[in-house]
Amino acid sequence: MFIVENTIEGSFDLAEPTRIPAPRGTQLLDSAVRYVEERHWEVFPGTWLEPVEGGERCSCGASVCDAPGAHAVRSDWSSQATGSPSAVRRLWGRQPKASVLLPTGRTFDALEVPESAGFLALARMERMRTALGPVMCGPDRRMLFLVLPGAAAKLPELVRRLGRMPGALDLAARGDGQYVAAPPTRVGGRGGAVQWVRSPTPVNRWLPDAEELLSALAYACGREAADGRSRRS
Repeated sequence: MFIVENTIEGSFDLAEPTRIPAPRGTQLLDSAVRYVEERHWEVFPGTWLEPVEGGERCSCGASVCDAPGAHAVRSDWSSQATGSPSAVRRLWGRQPKASVLLPTGRTFDALEVPESAGFLALARMERMRTALGPVMCGPDRRMLFLVLPGAAAKLPELVRRLGRMPGALDLAARGDGQYVAAPPTRVGGRGGAVQWVRSPTPVNRWLPDAEELLSALAYACGREAADGRSRRS
């Protein structure tokens, strides 16, 4: 049974003693700085959740928002992404509640599957002793496996090589021109925050190629699709 690990807001060192939680704005800033300093990932601030009439609403002000509290603020977000710790501190100093977003297609791409398929694939990878990079899961019950850049461009062909049709599997990739919300970002309307399933550590600093994970992920997604058809019949 897999258990979601502690998020990055405490430390990458899971053996560190428990500390009094820092205010959320501090957690977001510290996490963004740590991604830049320890992983050399670029980051940029996104929207955040604002309290309204006993609930929460995305800071973008839209009455209907696809990712409340966790999407880019500006259309030119790509140019805003930075790998400078001082720039990160300046950006979150202006808005401490901003979500932490990571551009894909630069230092990593992300393979995305349903949460249930992701945990099934993780069990299979563990038996096969597959080397993994960091893995995250959001409150939308989608799991993201971080892999080397370039995965998004070659994913359809890799799936075909496995004898499967890309459109038949709930398996996607985020690459150039896209981004992911990183822990401890909270997503409104979905009941929680993005969390690490496999935290970034020195052990998984070197990311796997998408091809190394694809067999297990495609198998798990195929199983889920078959189970879904059985339930509907």
